[in-house]
Amino acid sequence: MFRRITILSFCLLFSIFLSAQQKQNDVLIMADTVKRKPINPLAPAKAAFYSAILPGLGQAYNKRYWKIPIVYGALGTGIYFFADNNKKYHRFRDAYKVRLAGGKDEFDGQYSTATLLNAQKTFQRNRDLSFLITVGIYVLNIVDANVDAHLLQFNVNDNLSLRPDYYPTDINYRHNVGLSLNYQF
Repeated sequence: MFRRITILSFCLLFSIFLSAQQKQNDVLIMADTVKRKPINPLAPAKAAFYSAILPGLGQAYNKRYWKIPIVYGALGTGIYFFADNNKKYHRFRDAYKVRLAGGKDEFDGQYSTATLLNAQKTFQRNRDLSFLITVGIYVLNIVDANVDAHLLQFNVNDNLSLRPDYYPTDINYRHNVGLSLNYQF
């Protein structure tokens, strides 16, 4: 039993020693090879500005070219539904006005006057909703470019590490194994 504990302790101390030696070499190599570029705090604002001027331009600035067809597809869909609902709204509104004036409209005999009025209100509501959704997609395009530019500047390097740790507890001084998260400035 004592022999097993001795061998286990020796292996544990030897692995910690090797781990410490490895870390020093890594730091020396990392200091020589890693070049840090300065953070440009204006880049997110520039990406948002570009995206506000021309939708998708902020995504191109961030080099996220795959998002550009999504932006134009979403905006195109919103514009299509706005134009379609606007056309149908005006069609039913004009028919309703002609019917109130006593003339013959294109829906004569198909729909009642109340139905024309309800259809006109429905297409007006759908048109307004399509407009709001399209504006929301445009704003989401700007926000996406800004957030993506911020995330491009997010610093992920070896100064942030997660490693196992062996420590005694404060209450009963028994040794525990756990994980420690270290961040070096």
